[in-house]
This record gives sequence, C-alpha cells and structure tokens, in this order.
Amino acid sequence: MRFTEVEHKFVVGRQFDVDAFRTVVQALDPPPLRSFALRVLDRYFLTEHGRAHRYVIRHRYDASLHHLTVKSLEADPEVRDEINLDLGQHAGDQAATVDAFVKRLGATWSGDITKDIEVWEFPQCEIVHYTAWSGDREVHCVEFEAVHVANLDEALAVLERFERAAGFGDATRTMDSLVDLLFPGFLEQAGVQRHATPE
Repeated sequence: MRFTEVEHKFVVGRQFDVDAFRTVVQALDPPPLRSFALRVLDRYFLTEHGRAHRYVIRHRYDASLHHLTVKSLEADPEVRDEINLDLGQHAGDQAATVDAFVKRLGATWSGDITKDIEVWEFPQCEIVHYTAWSGDREVHCVEFEAVHVANLDEALAVLERFERAAGFGDATRTMDSLVDLLFPGFLEQAGVQRHATPE
C-alpha cells in the first residue's frame, strides 16, 4: 500500500457549513493528532508517455511539502497509484526545473490548481476540506483518505467508518478527480474512458 492512494471525494456546495463540519471532526473519538490550514499550488502535467500509460505528473510546493508525484488516471479515482518524490524545501520552489524536466518528457498539457485546505490527521485517516480553483472555475470538496493501512479492505473500512462519523455515510462520492472537475474533458484528453455514477 506504500504507493497506493485510497480516498473518497465529495463535492459540497459553496454554502457548506465548514464551521459545523469542523466541530464534528474535532469531536471524533479519538481526536485528530493534528490539524492545520494552508494554501497549496498544484501544477499538473500530462505527457505523451503519461497519456499512453494513464498517469499525470503533479508538482506541489507549499509550506509543508515539496513533491513531484506520479498519479495514475482511473475512471474511478477511489484507488490510484501515487508515487511521491520528496524534492525538499532546502532549494525552494523548483518550478523552472520541473518545467524543463517535464518538457523533456514530452508534456502535451499543463494546468495549475490553487487550493485553500484545512486538514485533520488521524492515525488511519486524513480528512480534508478545501476550496480549489483554476481560472474562473471553482469547486468545494471534502476528502477522506485512508493512511497507514495494510490492505485495500482495511482502507475501505477506515473510509466507511470516518465518513459515517463525519456525516457523509449516505452521501454520494464524486467519480471525478480534482483535475477533471476543474478541467472538464481532461480524462478524455488523457485517453481514459468516462465512468458511470456510483450507485
């Protein structure tokens, strides 16, 4: 599970009551190990090889992380490959170097996404609320990601437990990745067949 991301994303409206949600999450038992908020810039790149083999490259640089990541593209983003290279904070934002790197790989598309995120970290789950935007498109989401789990069954059980406890047990998760939500048609451009809505 080291290179596997298991998460559920729920699109919530602009009027979503973040204060009430925050109160519910902070009252979970056991309580979160830590919580924090910050602004994140994610830069996504699709290469010729990525289109052929169904993955996207992400460069993230913020106050806590500096990663270059390969994420698999799936019709259902519940379970995806996610491989992170830690570029470290010591050299600062290496955007120009990353641009040159992916250009050499044959980048055919790129897009930037800014997110204002609030994160609650539990021993087996990370809960995030965020507003994300690119250009004039904006989306509000709540995500539940299983962490430090041994297998997929355990990961899905963790998600179900936390979603129910946080009031999302009966909600319908989105089958779109964040990139596809903010760049409609991205999956088709990447060669991934569209999905059906989960029951």
